Amino acid sequence: MNTTDAAPRVSLDQLAKRESGFRRPTTAMRVFRVVNVVVLGGFALICVLPFLNVLGSSFATPGELATRSFVVIPETFTLDAYRYILSTSTIFRALGVSVFVTAMGTFVSLLLTSFMAYALSKPYLRGRRVINFLVIFTMLFSGGMIPTFIVVQNLGLIDSLWALILPVAINAFNFVIMRSFFQAIPDSLEEAARIDGCSDLGVFLRIVLPLSLASIATIGLFYAVGYWNTYQNAILYINDSEKWPIQVLLRQIVIVASGMNADASVVDVVPPAQSVKMAVIVVATLPMLLVYPFIQRYFVKGALIGSVKG
Repeated sequence: MNTTDAAPRVSLDQLAKRESGFRRPTTAMRVFRVVNVVVLGGFALICVLPFLNVLGSSFATPGELATRSFVVIPETFTLDAYRYILSTSTIFRALGVSVFVTAMGTFVSLLLTSFMAYALSKPYLRGRRVINFLVIFTMLFSGGMIPTFIVVQNLGLIDSLWALILPVAINAFNFVIMRSFFQAIPDSLEEAARIDGCSDLGVFLRIVLPLSLASIATIGLFYAVGYWNTYQNAILYINDSEKWPIQVLLRQIVIVASGMNADASVVDVVPPAQSVKMAVIVVATLPMLLVYPFIQRYFVKGALIGSVKG
């Protein structure tokens, strides 16, 4: 008969409880946690309250907006502003323009930026240092508004939606992040793929891109937000009101509602003007708010890994 004593088995949960028991929070740690929650909660309120004011004002009545300067929860809900802006084709046309520019611009920018970053991440590429210097130089100095306008005009892009895409197709900051990410990929993976018969394009499409989803999603979010908020380029290059993106239409509504000289036939704003402005802001912001949660899990990983070469 075996009389050896069996060693007591301790589960991982019991070990964790024992370890946590040895590290009880001190008074300083409790105070730090409380202060941390209060400070971060205050910053969160500072960021959220303006948007809640816009959202609440879009549902408020004209009388309430005239008597209350800050509305979060309106006393009487009304959908008049949303009925008005959704009853005209102007808002849908502007949203369609913004969606096209954002989708096509993000695709073109990711395509060109990834190709350029992958090529310039290779140390054996001739002229790599010169090209990298020229790209970084544009982060500090640019041609300016007038030379850029002359280039766009000579290319025949005035009143074309491509004028909102091609001049800003490659962002130098996004290029640097993606290039650093590609440099961190081990060369052994690419060498193994070439031994199996992959070409340079095959290595890029089958090996590099699948490993770079976090970086591509992050850079894509940067580009998408930039294209969705296109305003200055649309003012400079688009004269046809039917090709205005949502941000320019929002400006037109604000100008008309303020009583300034503008093309009122474009938006035909009627009272309540203040709630209409707030409703348009909500409609213009909502698409990005819906897209962001799906890309959030890639955001921090793509930005940090792409900016540090281990």
